[in-house]
Amino acid sequence: MTVKRLVIGISGATGFAYGIKALELLKPLDIETHLVISKAAQLTHSYEIPNMSLEQIKSLADKVYSVNNVGAAIASGSFKTMGMLVVPCSMRSLAAIAQSLSDNLLTRAADVVLKERRRLVLMIRESPLHLGHIKNMEMVTLMGGVIFPPVPALYQHIDNIDDMITHSVARALDLFDIDIPSLPRWGEDMHLNVKPE
Repeated sequence: MTVKRLVIGISGATGFAYGIKALELLKPLDIETHLVISKAAQLTHSYEIPNMSLEQIKSLADKVYSVNNVGAAIASGSFKTMGMLVVPCSMRSLAAIAQSLSDNLLTRAADVVLKERRRLVLMIRESPLHLGHIKNMEMVTLMGGVIFPPVPALYQHIDNIDDMITHSVARALDLFDIDIPSLPRWGEDMHLNVKPE
């Protein structure tokens, strides 16, 4: 039986909690997670998630790689994966991916996913955007990647930040055909009081 594998990249944009949530949602599923955390993300972690150590976060993944290890398994197209989710994705990582600049394992793994025509989803975190950001997003889109900013679905009447993060990450994982049971779906299990016109 083929092992299902998903690469998770956590880069230095604000929103480290999105990366943690991806690992938490995938943990109970029959999907092997391969994690790489950028140097800038390690700094972001110290600011945003001081109550959870990097070692605790790494323990949520099946395999963890150093961002400097460009010879790791996920740097090769012969290593079969479902694709890669970069969550969150900084503008620096976006730019490197858009320009095929494989200068560390995170950007190399993303480049491999694109060249092998697998699914790459970038959960970008920046606002406002200048033209360079937008052109980099266009470039990644033209290469087959998916730009996925974490936009809250306010129609769900979200009660707290964790609900908002969970929904955004579950929607991103949905792009890999990964079914998260807790993800409400419009018109299926969402009972909205919407009156017809």
